Amino acid sequence: MSEFSRRSLVIGTPALVAAAGLPVGAFAQESADAYPSKDVKFVCAFPAGSGADVYVRYFAERMKPIMKRNIVVDNRVGAIGNIATTYTARSKPDGYTIFVHAPSSLAANMHLFKKPPVDAVKEIQVAATINIQPFMLTVGAKSPHKTMDELVKAVRAKGDKASFATTNPTSRVSSALFKRILDLKAVEVQYRTGADTLNDMNSGVIDYCMHDPVTAIANTNNGRLRILGVTTRERMKALPDVPSLHELGAKGLDVPGWWGAMVPAATPKPIVNKLNAMWRQVIDSEETRQFMAKFGADTWSASPEEAQKKLAEDVRAWGEYIKVAGIEPQG
Repeated sequence: MSEFSRRSLVIGTPALVAAAGLPVGAFAQESADAYPSKDVKFVCAFPAGSGADVYVRYFAERMKPIMKRNIVVDNRVGAIGNIATTYTARSKPDGYTIFVHAPSSLAANMHLFKKPPVDAVKEIQVAATINIQPFMLTVGAKSPHKTMDELVKAVRAKGDKASFATTNPTSRVSSALFKRILDLKAVEVQYRTGADTLNDMNSGVIDYCMHDPVTAIANTNNGRLRILGVTTRERMKALPDVPSLHELGAKGLDVPGWWGAMVPAATPKPIVNKLNAMWRQVIDSEETRQFMAKFGADTWSASPEEAQKKLAEDVRAWGEYIKVAGIEPQG
């Protein structure tokens, strides 16, 4: 074999580097030093124009000058995030496919499905954290209900003729817990996105929904929704005037969500660390703090190790949430 061919094999993969007697760590560090050397893909689990898409595109724009590469947003929609999660987990672990989504939703899906397609803790690595956010109890702007108490009284009076909308795992679980804690008989109606619920909420077909904060606040500002409370036990720093549902009487309700930037688990540690440092530049900026505050979220920076530990804790916690909520796993 020629020296050129031998050298070509050596630089081909970490396994071949190890076989040649060279340190894999040095190879990974060299790859990280050159990263990124081509365009990057940000995966979004929901359609263009959705609340999730607003987040993903914001970060694509802010990360572009830091990464010095074009960033393409790839909307992979369906199965309440499982399609995008599976796509990410099966992607090449080189840092060029980044899933910008809620790890808390991945934790929920581990229990909402009998056979989840991805083991979130084993197959996904959270490279960087973004925020902590609540979901929000909303009614249509035309609803006569101005408080949680008014809504609950009306829903109790309607019994099983009352209905509520859900759009994703956090929405489903927080709604089920709300219903269970307050002993309501309302019927769940699942929708593909938050935007899909708006007409039915304003026509009175749907009584209430637990919306993501982007959808809730944007549509409160444009006069289509009214926010009655948040699903975190304490009020959010970003929304000090909005009460928690716990303090309003839904005792024990505490379902926070959080967002992160995720990559396949086999992504080399030096690249994960480099991504974490890049994302922190955006997350720790005053611009991002103000952006998140507009949607009721508080920014949160953590190391990859802290983030992965939080994901594992959430997988255990969501198992309990879903049991308490009485939700039967799908499929």
